[in-house]
Amino acid sequence: MRIRVLGQSVPLSIAVLAVAEAVIFFAALYAAALMRFRGALGSIARMEDTEGPLWSRAVLFAIVMLTCQLALGLYSARQRARLPGIAARVAAAQLVGLAVTAALFYLIPGVSIGRGVVGLAGLAAGCGIVAARLIFSRMTGESAFKKRVLVYGAGNFATAIANLRRRADRHGFVLVGFLQPPGEGCTVPIERLLDPEARLANLCERLDVSEVVVAMDDRRAGLPIKDLLECRFQGVEVTELVTFLERETGRVRLDILHPTWLIFGDGFSRDPLRMFSARVLDLIASVLVLAVSLPLLLGSVIAIKLDEGWRAPVFYRQTRVGLAGRPFEVLKFRSMRLDAEPDGRAQWAEKADPRVTRVGRVMRKLRIDELPQLINVLLGQMSFVGPRPERPEIVEDLSERIPYYAQRHCVKPGITGWAQLCYPYGSSERDALEKLQYDLYYIKNNSLLFELAILVQTAEVVLWGKGAR
Repeated sequence: MRIRVLGQSVPLSIAVLAVAEAVIFFAALYAAALMRFRGALGSIARMEDTEGPLWSRAVLFAIVMLTCQLALGLYSARQRARLPGIAARVAAAQLVGLAVTAALFYLIPGVSIGRGVVGLAGLAAGCGIVAARLIFSRMTGESAFKKRVLVYGAGNFATAIANLRRRADRHGFVLVGFLQPPGEGCTVPIERLLDPEARLANLCERLDVSEVVVAMDDRRAGLPIKDLLECRFQGVEVTELVTFLERETGRVRLDILHPTWLIFGDGFSRDPLRMFSARVLDLIASVLVLAVSLPLLLGSVIAIKLDEGWRAPVFYRQTRVGLAGRPFEVLKFRSMRLDAEPDGRAQWAEKADPRVTRVGRVMRKLRIDELPQLINVLLGQMSFVGPRPERPEIVEDLSERIPYYAQRHCVKPGITGWAQLCYPYGSSERDALEKLQYDLYYIKNNSLLFELAILVQTAEVVLWGKGAR
């Protein structure tokens, strides 16, 4: 089962985990205060009388710690790290969260707290988080919090659900089976077929089904309107295949997409208030990141000069396609040799690309080469969040080969984006197709909260070097 949080579909199990850990963080600060004042409630009451309520500090502590965990991918359904990787992310989130909280308690007037309380809160929270994660790992292996789904269809479209292999794509539901419509061929595993003689509503009641996904190859062959209506009146959800896969996989599947779904479906809104909020977010985020990363920018300039000589150019300009297909010059730190493209033809970046310089390899790993694009954001040519901009010749080629590729230019390109979080670096036409499906999901579900969630989660991509080349 999934719910909408920050503009994206999140498994209910992960939402419950986040709420549980928020309570743990909140309670940890109270427990730390009791330990610090040796269980003397009177001392805590006197502190609250002079310095304000403790609950406000506990809320601040919980928000900071949850944000750090979100930034490091600890609430991502697509988290593939094993136990050591999860442990490293939890430890990093705890350390950063404690440092930020201590700084806020020190810098913000009226929220200071006794010495040692933050450290004790971190210790108590750490123990609580370990316990919560162990319980969570046991529960998510079962059917807890998951919808029981019956697929009405057994042909090629239904195979799209049968072929979901990634654990993240199956996080929110349990597949009960497939019901083969009359006259439709079967391409799903035969052992997953349900009794074709049984009525759909009876099957849903007997198998405790909570959602029916309509995945017929040809609805004109006879959509069982009466049976589906009976399911709806029994409280069973009825969903079409494209919508179901969008919700469960976080992308728009092009292989089963019909244009009418894009035309009549929800999303793709471009109201003036949303565009204004996006621009404000771009300006604030760009100025803040530029201010924080200024030493890194200067260090990168010096490193490039030391590596390739004082006459070597620092920046690299290249024409890319932006909003409404308009070209612009993207600005990046130069990470490749000057003769990277001697014939001037566009080339996909390769893994361990020999054209990358020594300094460039480090910059690409840490995404430092992308920082000058903040200038493009300030100029309004790019946004902080959006599809990655491509070169005109690549766009022209892919637009001819991939349906709906040109539609990604209905929003500004971005430095980071949903596709960058969900899919590794693209270096082929197939990769471009996969990333387009995530880009269309972002464009369809675009909102301020969704963009903020993407910005926070980008920290994991940078710190762990995901998809860098």
